[in-house]
Amino acid sequence: MIIHTNHIYMNNHKHTEKFFGSTTVGERGQVVIPSEAREQMGLKQGEKLLVFSMGEDMVVLAKLSHLEKFATNLASRLRSIRDILGQSKGK
Repeated sequence: MIIHTNHIYMNNHKHTEKFFGSTTVGERGQVVIPSEAREQMGLKQGEKLLVFSMGEDMVVLAKLSHLEKFATNLASRLRSIRDILGQSKGK
């Protein structure tokens, strides 16, 4: 199993992908996020992460604080998104 860190970027941030190494699932199901990944994401001890499944063999970790920002931004633009989706269905 490979653990990937997922970044949710808002506004003008560019999506970047980076391989941080590997980790091992411990006896109690715990994994260690490599220090370079923790530093790049600004993860602190006790910070909440959301865990998503991507298919049967991939796990994605996302900072809760970024997901809340993403959801707020998405909600504020929902009408525009619906309009765009409606236009594309009519073509």
